[in-house]
Order: sequence, then structure tokens, then C-alpha cells
Amino acid sequence: QVQLVESGGGLVQPGGSLRLSCAASGISTSNNAMGWYRQAPGKERELVATITGGVTRYADSVKGRFTISTNNAVNTVYLQMNSLKLEDTAVYYCNAKRQPSTSVLLNYWGQGTQVTVSS
Repeated sequence: QVQLVESGGGLVQPGGSLRLSCAASGISTSNNAMGWYRQAPGKERELVATITGGVTRYADSVKGRFTISTNNAVNTVYLQMNSLKLEDTAVYYCNAKRQPSTSVLLNYWGQGTQVTVSS
């Protein structure tokens, strides 16, 4: 059974930093696609960053400010968020993808953690 447990959200002022953590069980962070998504009120869930085998990808809106990484020894994915802006306010979700065959892609989600950027 796959479980993803996020932590690290909170309230921060514009320009501040937060680090989100996602502790994964039942799935390896080293050889599966791991990522962070976010959903702001009234908006659709959107991709923030992904990491697969050390290769990273970012949404244009967070490039240069956010960094995704993994510690495979503890099966945890991180999202370091710097220079936070008001528009980064959202619920952030950890995501894991597993592809047991070429025609099957399984998505797993954490419960989400709230990030609020406000002065």
C-alpha cells in the first residue's frame, strides 16, 4: 500500500522560505516519478515540480525559486521554496507515479499541506 505524508506547510511572508517534505512508503523515491502539485482556491490542480531518477522539471512560475530533491535513504521527497510570492498560496500535494506496464500508469496522492503567503 502506497502512502504519501506531507509536512512543512504554514504561513510565511512574501519573500520568505518554506521546505515541504513528503515521506513515502510502499513506493521507492529512487526509481519512480515523484512530484509536487498545488491547487489554489477556485483553480485546477497544477504541476509544480517533478523528479525522476534525479532528473527534475519545474513549472515556469517556480523556476529559479523552488527546488525539488529526494533523500532515497529515507524515501522522502522535498520541495524547497524560496522567494515566496502571494500567488504561491495553495494546498500542495505530493504525487507518486508507478508504471507497472506500458499501458498502465498509477497515480498516488498525499493528503495535502497548506501553504499561505501573506503579509
